[in-house]
Amino acid sequence: MRQTGDRVLVPMNTRALVAVDLGAESCRVSLLRWVTGRPVITLVHRFANAPRVVDGGLRWDLARIEAGLEDGLRRCAEIAEEGVRSIAVDGWAVDYVRVDAEGRALADPFCYRDERTIEAEPLLYRAIAPERLRELTGVQLLRINTLYQLYADGLQGAEAGTQWMNLPEYILSRWGGARVAEYTNATHTQMVDLHRSRWCEEIFQAAELDMACASKLVPPGTVVGRLSGPLAGLAAFRDTVLIAPACHDTASAIAGIPATGGDWAYISSGTWSLVGTVLEQPRNDESVAGENFTNLGAVGGRICFHKNVNGMWLLRQCMDAWAAAGREWTVPELVAGAETVAKPEGMLNVDDPELLLAGQMPQRMNEQRARMGFALLDESPEGAPVFASLIFHSLAARYAEVLQRVAQHSGKELKRLFVVGGASQNDFLNRLTREATGLEVFRGAAESSTVGNFAVQMAVLEGSRDEVTGAYAEQVSRWAALLVTAMG
Repeated sequence: MRQTGDRVLVPMNTRALVAVDLGAESCRVSLLRWVTGRPVITLVHRFANAPRVVDGGLRWDLARIEAGLEDGLRRCAEIAEEGVRSIAVDGWAVDYVRVDAEGRALADPFCYRDERTIEAEPLLYRAIAPERLRELTGVQLLRINTLYQLYADGLQGAEAGTQWMNLPEYILSRWGGARVAEYTNATHTQMVDLHRSRWCEEIFQAAELDMACASKLVPPGTVVGRLSGPLAGLAAFRDTVLIAPACHDTASAIAGIPATGGDWAYISSGTWSLVGTVLEQPRNDESVAGENFTNLGAVGGRICFHKNVNGMWLLRQCMDAWAAAGREWTVPELVAGAETVAKPEGMLNVDDPELLLAGQMPQRMNEQRARMGFALLDESPEGAPVFASLIFHSLAARYAEVLQRVAQHSGKELKRLFVVGGASQNDFLNRLTREATGLEVFRGAAESSTVGNFAVQMAVLEGSRDEVTGAYAEQVSRWAALLVTAMG
């Protein structure tokens, strides 16, 4: 790469790159091109995604996802006359695809919100205590994690001995990549040894899972193969390599924050809000475990230390309820409306397990308010701005609580807060968060996972990885600083 001082100007190879971001509500295919020496990132294709009920289970429509991604790649091939150098895929964690010997899906994957894990969770704890799971993995106990889902498969009589892959790695394998488990994504399964960075045999044995069915662990930025199949016949995709970036979309989003120093925290704000900071070493003492913070893999051998907070899922579920009642609200309309109404009395417990379930969200919120002794709100579409205000104020208050504990556990004096993800564009929520936390709030890229995805690709293709010294993470950060401007 050509550069002046520490500033990267342009890579020596200026073929395009493709970043695929799999989202629980929408999937995106983006293209990075170099135009007159500057990076230009274009969202080429976005399509809606949602689980649906099939035979009593909540599942993703895998064929629809794959068709949408192929459509996006074909559009990229039409645009990128210079050719495509690499493709990388990130996405939401925990969900996986069971495959046959040829790597074909045996069935549509379950959605993590499927209620089968409600039964599986306490049964799993009979085989291995939750305290032991925390000790081994450093990962917060959430029944949506892959471990609980795989255990539920066994309870439902799933065939033993079938290989499984998390969704981004599955997509890469279908396009010609090796079957792998990228480390940042694998840590979210709650099946990786915190200190040895490998699959934990004790957990597999306790859950009666076959370790041979899990793929080989690889670090973020691993080249897993070359694009093959029909797409490889397109001129733009000749000799295109496949890269496992930080396949966990949150790890990619954090990699897309061009921040240095130790005084900053992050909120990756979307369906979920991931509230935390980046650490060089994990924290997993009794206090951390008691508060259910998590230690997940980050780029450069570091740790995403954060806590899951329910996010814009709450608003989206309310919007679906109001649409069913005859009124289609948009997020900008609800943000504007929320600013005009008085702050509601009492805050929601946004992490109430009842609010993690789909359907009847205004009613669920009112049920919680009734239990807490607060007045019920108008559940009709006309009451939407008040509900939106309640959600935003409650989220900001929860963020402040969590960030106080992040500072305590990490020993950091936090001054800056970077908000990335789709909900980073909610200026009202950002203002409430600034007031609640007292931190200087910066709005990062809405598609920060795309930035991080591309930054990892560039660091791999134009540099060398050194996981021990952290030089690789520094390279990723430099590329992110350059690329974030390309997102506008």
